Amino acid sequence: MTNVVPLRPVADCDDATRLGRLIHAVATQRRIQGDVFWLKENAELLGALTSLETKVDAAALAPLEAFHANVRQTLRDFPQYYRFILSICLDLEDLGLPKAHGAWLCKQVAHAGFVEAELSDLQRAEARRLLRRRGLGEAVDQGGLGARLRRFIGRTNTFALPNRKAAYELTHIVYYLSDYGRNDPELAQEALVSLEYTGVLAFLDQDMDLLAEVCAALRFAGAMPSPIWEAAVATAQGQYRISTDPGATVQDGFHEWLVTGWASQIAGRPALRQPVPEGALRFHRDRMSGGALRPLALCLRDLGGARSADWEQVRPQVLSYLDPDSHAILVAAERSTTRFNAFFKGFARARVH
Repeated sequence: MTNVVPLRPVADCDDATRLGRLIHAVATQRRIQGDVFWLKENAELLGALTSLETKVDAAALAPLEAFHANVRQTLRDFPQYYRFILSICLDLEDLGLPKAHGAWLCKQVAHAGFVEAELSDLQRAEARRLLRRRGLGEAVDQGGLGARLRRFIGRTNTFALPNRKAAYELTHIVYYLSDYGRNDPELAQEALVSLEYTGVLAFLDQDMDLLAEVCAALRFAGAMPSPIWEAAVATAQGQYRISTDPGATVQDGFHEWLVTGWASQIAGRPALRQPVPEGALRFHRDRMSGGALRPLALCLRDLGGARSADWEQVRPQVLSYLDPDSHAILVAAERSTTRFNAFFKGFARARVH
């Protein structure tokens, strides 16, 4: 039976206890240490803590000391995962472990030319950003790579259509260009519009994982996300409960819980405050809306010849088509941005006569 932890304060769940239990569970009790899913979850958690400049007690990092001590051999054995390995090592050292291996790993990665072996510009950008943390290699936006990244994020029409892969790449390019908010990425206006269109789609779909990423990227770019979006992200974060059920699937809401909390803390909101029990943690959110994105797309399809890229023209038909929940989400999406009409022109895919 699942041991569900109630969302109320408990005496022993201060910040240090909560964080220590969280790190211990992710390091030792959710995945098999060293496999790619373990690497991914630990890289995500440590990356969020480093980005937020979280103070972490030395004892809390103890479950990862062995990984850190053996990280050179791990890189030799699994060079295909070098970005995860490098990210975890650098974050551990920035959070408090001895700076014994990070610079060495960066030199090895640079010498081996792993960055040049990447097929994806996004992965090249991530690798460049990691190496720059120890002063090696080119800046993320230098040369042809930087030009391609900026050209991609500046093509606003790409982001008026549902494409989660493109949306993920957009937000992460901003993360890498800004070094997670440490630098001004100097985004062109078109890139900011791309982020806003992506936010509209994420809100319509009630995809809180992606919406949180958009809100964080906008803040890293020096822009203010819609208060409606950030409130939705914070609400989703607060709806999570953490349980200890080693028999439950680890295909749970850990990533969304972490990202919504991370984005909320960047916005100055309290988050990640749920009591954390000892044990194999699982993350669950029950209240999840189907959103308005699919009903909106179906309505446009059913309009047939009356389909138009003019939002004001089709708005009455669309609103009358939607059920109450989708209707409310769509109206809130309109209110969340001054660019909804422009967004809809790209989203509608109406026939041009």
